[in-house]
Amino acid sequence: MKSLIIAEISKLFKQSKTYYALGCLFLIEAIVLFSAYYQGSSIIDILLDNLKKTFYLKGNLLNGNLLVYLILNMLWFHLPLILMIIISGSLTSEYRDRTIQTIMLQPVSKWKFILSKYIVAVGFTIMVVLLMAITAFVLSYGIFGKGDLVVYLNTLNFFESNDAFHRLQLAFVSGTLSMVFFSVVSLTIAVIFKEATKTWIIAAFFLIFSNVLLKVEFDNYLLDRLFFAKLNDTWQYFFYSRIEWQIIYQNSVLLILYTLLFMGTGVYLFHKKDIG
Repeated sequence: MKSLIIAEISKLFKQSKTYYALGCLFLIEAIVLFSAYYQGSSIIDILLDNLKKTFYLKGNLLNGNLLVYLILNMLWFHLPLILMIIISGSLTSEYRDRTIQTIMLQPVSKWKFILSKYIVAVGFTIMVVLLMAITAFVLSYGIFGKGDLVVYLNTLNFFESNDAFHRLQLAFVSGTLSMVFFSVVSLTIAVIFKEATKTWIIAAFFLIFSNVLLKVEFDNYLLDRLFFAKLNDTWQYFFYSRIEWQIIYQNSVLLILYTLLFMGTGVYLFHKKDIG
């Protein structure tokens, strides 16, 4: 199993598309910072001019904490989409090149082979989110400094600089669960469809479908609280004035269970189907 995991890591980082995808992510991050540097201050002044006369905010409104929060909001669609392409490609490329048949001729268990891909997918996803978090904090604080964070979620919420920093860290941790979920789903889709284009289309549709359903109110407890599409904005709960820890814990556990369910389904289907 260890050898399979090492081989999967090697194959993942030998793919040129892995580096193109990572480059795109960091470019998006750079564009957000660049835009904020040249235009953000005037926009913030226009939007919050009256608030600045009423409330005392430590530091500048346009600060590193606000930029990290904006990057969080920008990346929770772009990031899973790119991750789904990279992760699913680790399997579809083997179907395309027919290297998977060669591997299966070796004394390798099918379930161990596919499980190693899931393990590497989870590890790679965590690594990418960690890199995004580090660069977001370092660049945002380095360019814009620290300050109070203003967030609009149903109402305006204000957080002091240190409090905002801790909430942003927790949001990245919570968001990582969502990113892992989508990465695992994409690999399961690749198990089912095999072909790259079909897999990417279905994976993109799944992501869009999940984001659309996230905004829909079903007026049903099971759907509004337990459906997987309703769990992927859990990180936003850290930006309400009062953190609802019970909801966060419940959503996190459910998302982990959904992730394991999709992973188990993928391993089962791969183990049962004929590799042809």
